Amino acid sequence: MTTVTIYRNKKNENIGFTTIGHAGYAEEGEDIVCAALSVLIINTINSIDAFAGAESSLVTDEEEGLIDFRLNEINDKTELLISSMILGINSMVEDENYAKYIQLIIEEV
Repeated sequence: MTTVTIYRNKKNENIGFTTIGHAGYAEEGEDIVCAALSVLIINTINSIDAFAGAESSLVTDEEEGLIDFRLNEINDKTELLISSMILGINSMVEDENYAKYIQLIIEEV
């Protein structure tokens, strides 16, 4: 199972996220759940870097399936991009075929 934790501040602004674990839907290289999550998450990070002009930090560990992304600054573009990622992940969580492979947590920090 992949766990995605979204971090929000007291103003309900998205300030980062952590993903950990491998979905386990299928064998490595054939796991469509893992591939879809990876596209959503990596595209969000790349889009923030390319379009939002916000400083951030990133820690990864491929073996553990870890991506820890934190924003050092928040703006309308970072909010939109992370919200879009959450929408995509929620769509997967709500699908009965994929729900048991993904856990989405929203945490106030």
